[in-house]
Amino acid sequence: MTVTATSVDRSDQLTPRPAPGARGLALLRRLVPAAVSALSGVLLYVSFPPRTLWWLALPAFAGFGWVLRGRTWKAALGLGYLFGLGFLLPLLVWTGVEVGPGPWLALVAIEAIFVALVGVGVAAVSKLPAWPVWAAALWIAGEAARARVPFRGFPWGKIAFGQADGVFLPLAAVGGTPVLGFAVVLCGFGLYEVGRLAVEGRRTREIRRGAAAAALLSVAVPVVGAVAARTLVSDEAENGSVTVALIQGNVPRAGLDFASQRQAVLDHHVQETLKLAADIKAGKVAKPAFVLWPENSSDVDPYADADAAAVIDEASKAVGVPISVGGVVERDGKLLNEQILWDPVKGPTATYDKRQIQPFGEYLPLRGLVGAINKNWTSMVRQDFSRGTKPGVFDIDGTKVGLATCYEAAFDWDVRDTVTRGAEMISVPSNNATFDRSEMTYQQLAMSRIRAVEHSRTVTVPVTSGVSAIIMPDGRITQRTGMFVPAYLVQKVPLRTSRTPATELGILPEIALVLAAAGGVGWAIGSGLRRRRAGDA
Repeated sequence: MTVTATSVDRSDQLTPRPAPGARGLALLRRLVPAAVSALSGVLLYVSFPPRTLWWLALPAFAGFGWVLRGRTWKAALGLGYLFGLGFLLPLLVWTGVEVGPGPWLALVAIEAIFVALVGVGVAAVSKLPAWPVWAAALWIAGEAARARVPFRGFPWGKIAFGQADGVFLPLAAVGGTPVLGFAVVLCGFGLYEVGRLAVEGRRTREIRRGAAAAALLSVAVPVVGAVAARTLVSDEAENGSVTVALIQGNVPRAGLDFASQRQAVLDHHVQETLKLAADIKAGKVAKPAFVLWPENSSDVDPYADADAAAVIDEASKAVGVPISVGGVVERDGKLLNEQILWDPVKGPTATYDKRQIQPFGEYLPLRGLVGAINKNWTSMVRQDFSRGTKPGVFDIDGTKVGLATCYEAAFDWDVRDTVTRGAEMISVPSNNATFDRSEMTYQQLAMSRIRAVEHSRTVTVPVTSGVSAIIMPDGRITQRTGMFVPAYLVQKVPLRTSRTPATELGILPEIALVLAAAGGVGWAIGSGLRRRRAGDA
């Protein structure tokens, strides 16, 4: 009889399996940071207009700091992406109002990559001394990148744009949106660090004084700086005052197809201007020095269409003052989004062509690829708009009015260069009809409030369908309309000529913060290499 020896693998018996409760606990430890990161992003979204819960940005960044501290770069990348999705998915939902969820989801997926990369940087610097400073600078560096690429950038969602009602608002006059945003993020990360050190001190019964002082300063300095910056905020007239009128003509109905009704849109703005003229004649309202129409108030080219020119001329003569008309014109084979200064005697006298045109709205990048995916999208933008090349400042009977058309209000440089070229007030003619009753119009209105404080200028916002508004140099809204109603606003507003530090410094604060972010990352990498070498030795 042959006996065959067999070996039995008993490794599974020798290695203890984790208990079901232990496996569940391990899974929970992985899921909790992911959930906190996404929910912190949602909390950041809730801090934005139309809500006035600006202070929620602080616990949002405190939560973000907690989930990122000490993480590997892979974990930080994922957690940062979840934070970006939680923030941007609801914030930008209006981008899919008329074109469906595809472009909205694609935009968010791309923009969240920037937030994910910031998350990697925050995790890297989270063990450095005074890490909230480097982490906040990294966030601003991420915003700087998003404002420039791809397709010339998309700055929507800058932290500063959620702070129009907040205590940090005066810092916009110090260094613009980068400094305002940096202060908010720094304070949020600082709050987390204060809490972390308090828990650590209670556990170890030791207080690291240097770390505690840095954490407290991270919270205190932004608040104290904002209080001190209030001296820069004023709505006093420096070069007299001027009475202005804004026309909101409304559109026949919301949606992309309103362009097919462009004659009706023009007629609505003419009719509302004629109503204003009648009320001036009846003594119900003061006569303005000029009238501001919104973007796309005349999608019928008045240079090519005699009837359009005639009704604009009629409106200008009736009110007896120049009108800034938002037109779509074709010149030398180029399609332009143009503001036209229409004089009641001379007709069109000056123009401004929009420089920062909206990708996938006013021009179509990657047209061949987009058309292959969905031909309907290419049909919506049959011809690309061309970009203007010069800043817009209209001299209207001695009053210099800077122009930033709609989307341009989101870009720091497009607003600033009107002021550096002499603008005593700013107008942001806009058309939000495409986005129906979404939050978009309120988000954009908040941007204009930030710009008012940033440059200490009155800002007017004439919109086709609302919300139109008049904003004082201190960021207060003194008059506003409803949405999808015809209306006009008339008010005497202050003209200002002084420049804030933000206007004078321009891009320099942003550059300084980007360099600080790079320095923090470099320090973190160098520290990691030194620790590795010490371990190898």
